[in-house]
Amino acid sequence: MSDLLWQKSGIRIDPRIMRFLAGDDVVLDREFFLFDIEASKVHVEGLARIGIVNAAESADLIRELELLGADFRSGSFMLDERYEDGHSAIESRLIERLGDAGRKIHSGRSRNDQVLVASRLWLKSKLLELSLVCAAVANVCIHRAEHDVLPMPGYTHLQRAVVSSTAMWFAGFAEAFVDNAWRARQTLDLVDANPLGTAAGYGVNLALDREYTTRKLGFARMQISPIYTQLSRGKFEMAALDALGAALLDLRRLAWDLSLFTTSEFGFVKLPPQFTTGSSIMPNKRNPDVIELMRASYASVAAARTEIEQLLSLPTGYQRDLQVSKGAIFHGFHRGLDALALLPDLLVQFEWNAERMRAGIDATMYATDAAIEAAVAGVPFRDAYRAAAESGDEAGQGRTPESSLAARTSPGSGSDLRLDELRRRLTELT
Repeated sequence: MSDLLWQKSGIRIDPRIMRFLAGDDVVLDREFFLFDIEASKVHVEGLARIGIVNAAESADLIRELELLGADFRSGSFMLDERYEDGHSAIESRLIERLGDAGRKIHSGRSRNDQVLVASRLWLKSKLLELSLVCAAVANVCIHRAEHDVLPMPGYTHLQRAVVSSTAMWFAGFAEAFVDNAWRARQTLDLVDANPLGTAAGYGVNLALDREYTTRKLGFARMQISPIYTQLSRGKFEMAALDALGAALLDLRRLAWDLSLFTTSEFGFVKLPPQFTTGSSIMPNKRNPDVIELMRASYASVAAARTEIEQLLSLPTGYQRDLQVSKGAIFHGFHRGLDALALLPDLLVQFEWNAERMRAGIDATMYATDAAIEAAVAGVPFRDAYRAAAESGDEAGQGRTPESSLAARTSPGSGSDLRLDELRRRLTELT
């Protein structure tokens, strides 16, 4: 490992302790290294604005930072065990290339605000990605709701309940993912605050132009209080995981439906072959492994959120415990976004079995229709309810799934899905 940024003469460094202190930092920091470089470039510009570096030094520093980013992308620069973390790697490279100019870059900043600004930029990118994939899922669901109007059983308590349709099923998940896309954008608004320039949580005796760095980095606002920047670490990450988790909870329920619907007992859905795998021992099997792992993906996000939450029993100010939060947030978002990214193609490609779904609709599933119709005719609903319950199969006489759906006129139900309204809400996101 290269010389440590904080190393002082006369103090022996124990390699075992350093391995424990550094942990996986240098590997994890690869995730937002390019964001750290971008923030460093803007920090250099800010230092030039107050005369800490001159114009030539600023140009040299920015040039070398851009070269470092290019080398990292190409693989010619490796963030590895030579460095304590990504932040020290940036400074070491600049000192190696530029000498004293490189030694100036850390003026007015700490690794505390350095990691905060890089992680905020990373979170913004991931929340935008989450919003876009949720919007894509909603768009597919709206399209299929418009074109797939097949009767199917509707269930409560996993028991046959009333007549439903594939269009209603898709419309339900369309609205869910419109909301998920909005929640991701709203959470992005929450984290869209610039912590750069707050240093170790108490500010510095430099007239840093924080409004300038806020604009240059594309943040919506400046995070004003240095103390709050430290208090918000973990809080913003949990909010982001909450937004991701909301989408994955809907994915879990959708995957559960498809898991049931693809069984031989239901037979409502045929999955695309690429979304299934074979058994290692049973030649007759095709397994819905992809949707099962989609269903499992929420566990990683919930675990990540819990890990971060458990770190936050801390006093005011930065504490090293927070270092552990990086691995959790990275793992949670990678697992969650990877699962969601597969969902639009799955929704486009799976096929309904109209015959099996129609066969699953029995005469008793029209009882609610009969009770409502009697209530409209003036019979007190509780009396109409009892009569319909006692009628058994007679409730279905002269009825079809299509007539049941057509009579369902309450907003959002069978004959009034309001898909145009859902599309309008979706359009407002873009």
